[in-house]
Amino acid sequence: RERGGGGERAVAMQSAVFLALQHDGGRMERGGRRRSEAEGAEKGRMKRTIIKDWKTRLSYFLQNSSNSTKMKSKKVGKHRTYFSRPSPEEAQLWAEAFDELLANKYGLAAFRAFLKSEFCEENIEFWLACEDFKKTKSPQKLTSKAKKIYNDFIEKEAPKEINIDFQTKNMIAQNIQEATHNCFSAAQKRVYSLMENNSYPRFLESEFYQELCKKTPITKVAQGT
Repeated sequence: RERGGGGERAVAMQSAVFLALQHDGGRMERGGRRRSEAEGAEKGRMKRTIIKDWKTRLSYFLQNSSNSTKMKSKKVGKHRTYFSRPSPEEAQLWAEAFDELLANKYGLAAFRAFLKSEFCEENIEFWLACEDFKKTKSPQKLTSKAKKIYNDFIEKEAPKEINIDFQTKNMIAQNIQEATHNCFSAAQKRVYSLMENNSYPRFLESEFYQELCKKTPITKVAQGT
């Protein structure tokens, strides 16, 4: 009888819970609608924040990029540097090929800002370091640059470690002992392919790139010199 009484209490408790849930059902449904509306408003705010953050990041990269396109003018006796937004037609060219994007200085700065927002800017920084490395003529500078690139991007737990296989890392470690312009070729190709097949398509789908392709201008970014 004691066991039977426990079973009856359990059934009674389950029934009470069921009735309470039924009673609250309408209230939960109304609360769900309110939450849905609130979530929609929050998404709208997040979208505006993302666009604003993109502009801020792009401004930062343009201001700190020595390779950006420059147009100088005088104002109050001082020179100021302006970076103009590309035309929608120019921005649309970036979608034709990854190389088109990298070859455009504004596009490159925008792509760097995008990678930074995805926390993988080490890829484009490594690629750019390799491009600079290949242009180095002095054997002494070649060796010092090779070691710096290795320390920054290749070795285990490097501050900007890139995602390449162990074999390629070992090969680079051996090659930099007698550095040549091809030390990082395999790794650079790997990183280029990674960006082209993953980050580049996401960049083209991003809110910021889509806005660049519209007619409405964002702003001009000024840098004091």
